[in-house]
Amino acid sequence: MKQKILILGAKGMLGGELVRIFECDENYEVIAWDKEDIDVTDHVRLKQKIDGLWPDIICNAIAYNAVDACEDDYIEQDRAIALNTTYPETLAKIAKSLQAVCVHYSTDYVFDGERPVYKDGALSPSCCGGSCRGCMYRGSEDTIENYVYVEDDLPKPLSRYGQTKYDGEQAVSKCAGRYYIIRLSKLFGMPAVSAAGKKSFFDVMLEKGQSCMESGESIRVVDGEVSKFTYAPDLALETKAIIEDGSESGVYHIVNDGACTWFDAVLELYALTGINVHIEPVTPETFQRPAPRPRCSVLGTTKRETLRHYKQALAEYLELSR
Repeated sequence: MKQKILILGAKGMLGGELVRIFECDENYEVIAWDKEDIDVTDHVRLKQKIDGLWPDIICNAIAYNAVDACEDDYIEQDRAIALNTTYPETLAKIAKSLQAVCVHYSTDYVFDGERPVYKDGALSPSCCGGSCRGCMYRGSEDTIENYVYVEDDLPKPLSRYGQTKYDGEQAVSKCAGRYYIIRLSKLFGMPAVSAAGKKSFFDVMLEKGQSCMESGESIRVVDGEVSKFTYAPDLALETKAIIEDGSESGVYHIVNDGACTWFDAVLELYALTGINVHIEPVTPETFQRPAPRPRCSVLGTTKRETLRHYKQALAEYLELSR
């Protein structure tokens, strides 16, 4: 008998990959909903419609992710709370009432990036006495393991966006039956079909690089905010594996290997695409943004294997997107 899986946010970057992955398996009946199918903030209608469907699995790929917009704007903050906290709580309750598996996605931005770093039993020195962990990293895969956040580490969000995501995590864990909260970072993949979908960092930098090639301008890129990328097709496959393995309910970190700064990633992107422009590394403070970002939010994986290196995933993405 086929398992019925409901995917919410089906036209987004991640939602589209989830639909594709599960539709390729004859053991699943996929129901894909997006904005035109349901208003997820109408909780009464949401429950009625999902109850009528009675899915075995519910995957929530809907989120508010305008990090800066909701930092100082109360209207945007309300939207962030509605989509990242209140709606996931309702969805978790619905899933539990139907004995359905609830899959919810979260972010590395639930961490503040200032966790004390110890090496050989002592606090590692840095240019700022140990408080600026991002500046301590410069391309070493050996040392970066000293900075990772694992699934059981206590979140401490810096931004209002991060707080709404953490509050959503707590709501899901309290209200759902069998559930998986999957944290990811720096998602990239095929652009969303939805008009509301954001372009990935790599797509934005590709366009900027091509434009600067023509104009002869240089590009400034932040050489900081260390974390790992997550390739949407790899994440969708791993989501399916977690469900099918019957893994224990809880928080999971799913990221591709290769911790790096934004600057490191652009160097790799332009090397793969032959874009020849001058790239100037700058500090995060160069660009004034309303919402603070964690300096180092590398997600460590203790429950699943880390996905293939982001450089391999990026090369595949560039080949497929041509």
